[in-house]
Amino acid sequence: MPQPWPAADIAQMILDGFDDYREHFRQITDGARERFERAQWQETQVASAARINLYEVKVSEVAGRLHAAFEADVLMDVSCWPLVKSAYISLIDLRFDDELSETWYNSIFCGLFSHDLISDGCMFIHTTRPSLHRARAAQTRTYKPHGQLSSMLVSIFADYRFSEEYANLAGDLHRLEAQLRENLPDWVCKDPELSVELFSSVLYRNKGAYLVGRIFTTDEQWPLVIPFLHREGRGIQIDALITDESEVSIIFSFTRSYFMVDVPVPAEFIGFLKRILPGKHIAELYTSIGFYKHGKSEFYRALINHLANTDDQFIMAPGVRGMVMSVFTLPGFNTVFKIIKDRFSPSKNVDRATVIEKYRLVKSVDRVGRMADTQEFADFRFPLSKFEPACLAELLEVAASTVQVEGDTVLIRHCWTERRMTPLNLYLENANDAQVREALEDYGLAIKQLAAANIFPGDMLLKNFGVTRHGRVVFYDYDEICFLTEANFRHIPQPRTPEDEMASEPWYSIGPLDVFPEEFPPFLFADSAQRRLFDQLHGELYNADYWKGLQEAIRAGKVIDVFPYRRKGLDNE
Repeated sequence: MPQPWPAADIAQMILDGFDDYREHFRQITDGARERFERAQWQETQVASAARINLYEVKVSEVAGRLHAAFEADVLMDVSCWPLVKSAYISLIDLRFDDELSETWYNSIFCGLFSHDLISDGCMFIHTTRPSLHRARAAQTRTYKPHGQLSSMLVSIFADYRFSEEYANLAGDLHRLEAQLRENLPDWVCKDPELSVELFSSVLYRNKGAYLVGRIFTTDEQWPLVIPFLHREGRGIQIDALITDESEVSIIFSFTRSYFMVDVPVPAEFIGFLKRILPGKHIAELYTSIGFYKHGKSEFYRALINHLANTDDQFIMAPGVRGMVMSVFTLPGFNTVFKIIKDRFSPSKNVDRATVIEKYRLVKSVDRVGRMADTQEFADFRFPLSKFEPACLAELLEVAASTVQVEGDTVLIRHCWTERRMTPLNLYLENANDAQVREALEDYGLAIKQLAAANIFPGDMLLKNFGVTRHGRVVFYDYDEICFLTEANFRHIPQPRTPEDEMASEPWYSIGPLDVFPEEFPPFLFADSAQRRLFDQLHGELYNADYWKGLQEAIRAGKVIDVFPYRRKGLDNE
C-alpha cells in the first residue's frame, strides 16, 4: 500500500528551520543593548554583518536537512507542494511572525526548485496573512504631560535606562524640553490631550540607540525620535529630539544599516512605523529593522500589483549609459533595475564575478547613509507589453545572456533593484548657484563619510552619485568599490627630468591598487567653476595624506561617528 505523501512532515521541517533562524536572529539582536552599553563598536559591525548573512546560511541548512530526510522523487515532486503549502498555513496561522514565515517558506522552495516552477499554488507569491491591523500585543508606552513637559520627560527616561548612567540627565532633559517647545506649535504643548507614544523596545544601530514613537493630539501627530550616544568613559548622552518627518525618514533611509530591535509582533511594529512615516513603503520599513528578505517579498508584491494596475512601461533610466551595468526603470515606480552587460568598456578592469561580489558586499557593510541598499533577484518575468520597444531593444543588444524574450514574456535572468534617484551630473545641470554649492558640499561629505566607514568608491564620477528626494547625495555604482584600507594612496612623484614632465605617459610605476588623489580634479569635474568650488569645500580630498590618515585611524580600530540627523547646538566630535 503506497505511503501518504509527507506534506505535513515537510511543512514542519521548514517551520522548525524558521524557528532556528529566528532564535539565532534574536540572539544577535538582543546583544545590541550590551554592545551599546559597553561601547563595543567593532563587535557591533561584526554582529550586523553576521545577522545579514545568517538568513542564507539557515536556508541552506534546511534544504540540506530536507534532502537528507526525504527521497528525491518525493521531495522534488512539485505537483504535491500545494499540499505542503496548505499544511504550512495551518502551522503558522497563530504565529506573531506569520508574514515572515511565508517569506521563509518561499526561500526554501526557491532553493529546491527552478524558478520556472514558481506559482502561487506552491508558494506565497501573494500573502495569505491579514493586512497590518493586528494589535495582538501591547508594544508601546504612552505618556501624558498634563501641562508639565518636564515631568513627562523625567518619567520617560526613568523607564528607558541603561546599565551605564546618563552623563548629565538634568541638562539633557532641559535641552530636550527646549527642543520640544521649539519644534511644536505653542498651542500643542498646552493641549490637555497631548500624548507621547513610544515603542517599548529601544532600536540600536552602529554607535547609536534610538527611542521611536509619536507625539499626538486628538487632531494631529508628529513622529518622534530620540537618539542616545555612549561617550566612552562619560556615560550615556541623550543627543537630540527629532519631530520633523523628513529627518525621521532619513534616519530610516534605504541608505543605512539595519536597526537591531526586539519586535514581538513585526507586522504591528511596521504598522506603527507606517503611521508615523506614511511616505515609506512597508518593504523599506521591514528592511530597515533587518527583515530584508521579507522587504524583498513586499517589494515584489508591490511591483506586480503596479504592473497589473497601470499602463506603465519600462524605459531606459535617464543619465549617462553605464560601462558595466545597463539600467532601466518604470516611470511610476520609484526603482531602477540594474543588469550586468555582456561586454564592459575597455577601461573597466573587472569581470562579471567581481561585479557580483562588489554588489553583494554593499549588503553587509555600514552604508552610513551614503550608499543605496540593493535587492538581488533572479528570473524576473515581465509581460512583453510592459517594455517600451527601444528599451527592450537596448537590453537585448547589451545583455543578451541576461535578457531573453520567451513568447509574450521577457525573462530577466539576474538583476539588482535600487531606489531611483536623480543622477548628480543631471541635477547639477539644472541647479541654481545655491543648489550647486549645497550638492557639491554634500557630494564631498558623502565621499568622506564612506571613507570613514572604510569604503573607497573607486569611480567617483558625478554620474555614479544620485540626489534623493531629501536632497542627499548618495553613491550607487559599486563595480569599483573596495575597502579604503586596501587602496594605496600616493603622491605623484616629482619628474626627474624635463623629458619626464613633457612625457605623455607616467614616468613612474603604477600598481593595480594605487590611487593618486592629485589627479581627481580634472577627472571629477569638466566644469571649471564646479572644480574650483569643490576645491574650496573639500580640497583635502586631493591630498594623499588625508586618505592615509583615515586608513591609520581605521587600522587602529576607530569607528568614526557619522550621524543620521542634525545635531542642533552640539559639537560633532
